[in-house]
Formats: sequence, C-alpha cells, structure tokens
Amino acid sequence: MPRLSDRRVGTFFALVLASGLCAAMLFARHLESGTGGYRFLAWNLLLAWVPFVLALALYDWDRKRRPAPFLLALAALWLLFLPNAPYIVTDFIHVGEVPGAPLWYDAAMTAAFAGTGLVLGLGSLLLVQGVVARHSGRLVGWLMIGPVLALCSAGIVIGRFQRLNSWDAVTDPGRLLGIVATRLADPLGRPETIVALTGLTGFLTIAYLVLYTLSRLAEDESRPPSR
Repeated sequence: MPRLSDRRVGTFFALVLASGLCAAMLFARHLESGTGGYRFLAWNLLLAWVPFVLALALYDWDRKRRPAPFLLALAALWLLFLPNAPYIVTDFIHVGEVPGAPLWYDAAMTAAFAGTGLVLGLGSLLLVQGVVARHSGRLVGWLMIGPVLALCSAGIVIGRFQRLNSWDAVTDPGRLLGIVATRLADPLGRPETIVALTGLTGFLTIAYLVLYTLSRLAEDESRPPSR
C-alpha cells in the first residue's frame, strides 16, 4: 500500500473504529444469545472493505504516476467489488429472523453494519472520482457517477435475488452473463427488478451527494471570508 496522507489515514482509522463497533455489537449478541446468528454481517463488512482499500491504492498510485494499464486494471477490480459495500443495506430483510436478542438491538446492529458498509463504498467512489477528475476534468468526474452507481445497484440486485457475488464474475462468468442477457432480452419481464434497481440507484445517488457535500464542509470553513 502506498504512503497515505494524514487526512486519508484519519479516515481509514475512523472506519476501522466503526467496524470495531460493529464487531463488538455482534460479539455481544453472540455472548448474550449463545447463537451464531448474523455472522454473515461480519463477512459482508469484510467484503465492503475491499473496494475502499482498492480505491485508496488507486488514488495514491495514480499520484505516483504508475502505468495507465495497471491503474485501469485496478479500477476495473474496484468496480467489480464496489457492490459489496452498499449491499449490506439489503441485510435489513434478516432483522427479526434470528431469536436471542430484542428486535431493536438487531435493527441497530444491522444499521451499524449497513452504515459502515455504505460509507466505505461511497468513500471509495469519492476517491475514484478524484482520480477521474484529475485525468479528464471535473465534468467527466461527475458524469461517471450515474453509470457507476447504476452498475453498483445492478450488482446489488443480482447478489440479493440471484445469490451471486463478485467472485462469480471470475469463477462462473457464464452464469452471470446468462442472467444479464436474459434481463436485457426481456427488461420488463420482472418489474420488481426494475423498481429495486431504480430505487437503489436513487438512494445511492442521494447518499453520495450528501457524503460529497459533507466532505467539503471543512474546506469551506478553512477559507478566509470574502469581503
């Protein structure tokens, strides 16, 4: 991993603390209930870290002017794993399925995992947007947000309803391509898929705009007041 700036190091360890809180809540639930329910949240959060770490590497290696083919391959790998981060938001469907803890606790625990995963994913997009803007300008950097979030939402929908994950794009690409071809051949055949895709894309877009705006607050406050 290349040397990171103090600001990115601070962000990294803040997310480590958030992940630690998630792990502590899950561990406390296991101690209290004596069951192993919700262990999938830990695995999903681990996967959510993958695109963030890849984006950190891409951002810093781009600043070090690494070869373009290498950076493009890293960007493709980031895009492949990006859906794993916001995917945890869909794990709310499991709340109430596992006995052993109050419903409010399971909801709060899932919210902690989902929120951390969402910030990891959108934070990685913020870094990649910076790389694109550096090479192609701010307009192109913003124009890539919509397609990326639409593809991310498609990955979430495929993962939730077809039970595929990012690894299947490498280990079983035929099945993935078959699902995509079937949906493209009859796009209106499953209206619930269109609703889920549209809703997720809209949600992620709004969440990203909020995160982007908040990330710029400190910069605005540090500027001298205009006269």
